[in-house]
Amino acid sequence: MDRIIEKGRPRLYRTWPQLLATALVAGVEVALGVLALLTVYQTTGSPLLAGVAFSIALIALLLGHAELFTEGFLVPIVVVAARQATWRRLARFWGGTLIGNLLGGWALMFVVITAFPGLHTTAVEMGGKFATAPLSPQNLCLAVLAGSAITLMTRMHNGTDNDMAKLTASAVTGFLIVGTGMHHSILDSLLIFGGIHAGADYGYLEWITWFSWALLGNIIGGVGITTALRLIRGYARIREWRQT
Repeated sequence: MDRIIEKGRPRLYRTWPQLLATALVAGVEVALGVLALLTVYQTTGSPLLAGVAFSIALIALLLGHAELFTEGFLVPIVVVAARQATWRRLARFWGGTLIGNLLGGWALMFVVITAFPGLHTTAVEMGGKFATAPLSPQNLCLAVLAGSAITLMTRMHNGTDNDMAKLTASAVTGFLIVGTGMHHSILDSLLIFGGIHAGADYGYLEWITWFSWALLGNIIGGVGITTALRLIRGYARIREWRQT
């Protein structure tokens, strides 16, 4: 718990340029992972292998210390719970990170689709799986699982100093999210953006509808399940931090 608070507190006190820069870089890194995902899926037709390929994005996020929105559930909330930052700062952090991720990812997906016209059909197909997905309990649960998985990855990163263990956690998480078809608000938004850039019949209205449902599920899984359980487990130490 001490490690989480000490490392997480500076993240909530970044300036706007620092916050947006780290979020934009994360969007770019995820887009490069999507490029790998599309390339492998087009070549093999295997979502499992595509998940392995996408893992390079989560590894890049880890090594580059970029800020992915769904990785910002556990650590910042613990910092606020320990009264080392305010809820207003958390809202600022979430808003800046989410906007930066989407803008950075949207821009680089335009570059990817322009650079690789051979990926257009695959991009339209994969993006369409999410853009046209119904707002069903099943898809909400797929989003809940994605939020839980990415937050569990964050817990594992903060639970060890072993770099190989952290890399393994990132690789396994990428494999799980993509390989099993979970709904991740940022990753799958970039797939939809790629399809839109490639000339798909679906557009931004379909995206924002799907995105709202997926984001709700990600928050339920990441905050309401994984983070909440960690807060309960470490409540005694959090109370001590509040008194410092």
